[in-house]
Amino acid sequence: MNQTKNLRNRLVALAAVPAVAIPVAAFAVQPIMYEESVARQEEALIFQNPIGGVQNSKWYDYRINVNESQKELASDLRHSTDIEDRRDAWEEYATELHSERGKYVKYMSKRGYRVPNVYFENL
Repeated sequence: MNQTKNLRNRLVALAAVPAVAIPVAAFAVQPIMYEESVARQEEALIFQNPIGGVQNSKWYDYRINVNESQKELASDLRHSTDIEDRRDAWEEYATELHSERGKYVKYMSKRGYRVPNVYFENL
């Protein structure tokens, strides 16, 4: 009887090891491409609110272009066949976000609205 319990416990223990190893492999960290990290930094700079609270045609153009860039990135990544295609997609996305933000900021600064910046000293 004890031998049967010991054998059963050993079999359960052996079956549990692969069950634990599979989720660990599923969460393995994959290296991020440089182009993707640059794009993520640009993505963090997307304006969530209009500069100066002014919702004009340039604000709506900016939001439309950002949304279009995001959709284009998703499409490009879906249709990519190799790492070079993915790099190109991320690089294009980062460039578009940077360009659109620059155009919007430039237009608003000509109208007298500045992007607010906060600086911390003595941290």
